[in-house]
Amino acid sequence: MNDPSPTTERRARLSQKLPRRVLALGRGREDGRAGVAAVARLDRRTKDLTKRLQPGEVAVIDHVDLDRVSAEALVSCEVGAVVNVAPSISGRYPNLGPQILIEAGIPLVDDVGPEIFAKLSEGDQVRVEDATVYRGEEVVAKGTEQTPETVQTALTEAKAGLAHQLEAFVANTMEYVKRERDLLIDGVGVPDVETKIAGRHALIVVRGYHYREDIATLRPYIREYRPVLIGVDGGADALLEAGYKPDMIVGDMDSVSDAALTSGAEIVVHAYRDGRAPGLARVEELGRTAVVFPATATSEDIAMLLADDKGATLIVAVGTHANMVEFLDKGRAGMASTFLTRLRVGSKLVDAKGVSRLYRSRISSWSLLFLVLGAFIAMTTAVFMSPAGDVIEPLLAERWHSFLFWLTGLFT
Repeated sequence: MNDPSPTTERRARLSQKLPRRVLALGRGREDGRAGVAAVARLDRRTKDLTKRLQPGEVAVIDHVDLDRVSAEALVSCEVGAVVNVAPSISGRYPNLGPQILIEAGIPLVDDVGPEIFAKLSEGDQVRVEDATVYRGEEVVAKGTEQTPETVQTALTEAKAGLAHQLEAFVANTMEYVKRERDLLIDGVGVPDVETKIAGRHALIVVRGYHYREDIATLRPYIREYRPVLIGVDGGADALLEAGYKPDMIVGDMDSVSDAALTSGAEIVVHAYRDGRAPGLARVEELGRTAVVFPATATSEDIAMLLADDKGATLIVAVGTHANMVEFLDKGRAGMASTFLTRLRVGSKLVDAKGVSRLYRSRISSWSLLFLVLGAFIAMTTAVFMSPAGDVIEPLLAERWHSFLFWLTGLFT
């Protein structure tokens, strides 16, 4: 039997914790009715909402086909319930987010309609009960409550639509080839950077799937090889959280903290193909300079293309997208670039999980222990064989007997 992953264990802990909190909130009401009563937090962008969510609060989002990364971020925030304006599973493809919330014991109410954003305000006290959102006794919105059974049924039906999504994915891929063939084939448009990458490994961190666990398992590798640390937007904060300073930050700068941007890392702003770079203004406001990289690819893709073009001998990816369902789970046509980028840098690209499974430190713990023991024996022998040994030996013997006397006194 396979050992549970850290993410699975975290979900199990939360699934034990959340229902108790939910029931306690329900029992706290004078009328005794069950439900989740808490402060509401609203945002149409889930990743922005998770930055200010507190445990037990109700998250109101507008997220069609809730993806895995967003769901895991909500689980990490320990939300009391999630209310989605849109369908969490539209049927386009079997997205992973709703199942993650349900497995964590977090109530999920779907398809309540966009009017809830006009009716509710940030910080309102609400109650989520029987697929209905109340503010006091006022009904604010009604939707569909997701259960393990409804999620499983929706996932099964969504698999039937996967072929259509694959066709659209292939069409987007061909369109991307037409637009970016010079960049993909010849590296035309890759800017010059100050960070020295040639001849080194590059570790590219995206705040995506299992990034915390992957960084933790790569600590021996990072310590020995000293790769160039590249954070993609929020991936720079992930490196800081793990105790590392990023060498370079790549992205549109919409989900990276000021602390990361002012950490001293070189900044590469991802711009539109026409040169517009909305994230550049934020960088300049912080008094930092930046390199602009115009491309229609995703930020994680241009980080890989940059590392490859500048001579990285190996590219290790943390938290990036690795298979077709994850590409679709991102929910953007631009994910076609991810597939082609992997073809471009494929000979150098290694997923973090592969490195952690294959990499072994060059110096084992036993070898290090024998080395220290051998050095100690050699030093001891040298001391006692020298004329100074006649003086040192009585002193060491006296210290040893004093230690034994002290140790014996602890038990008598």
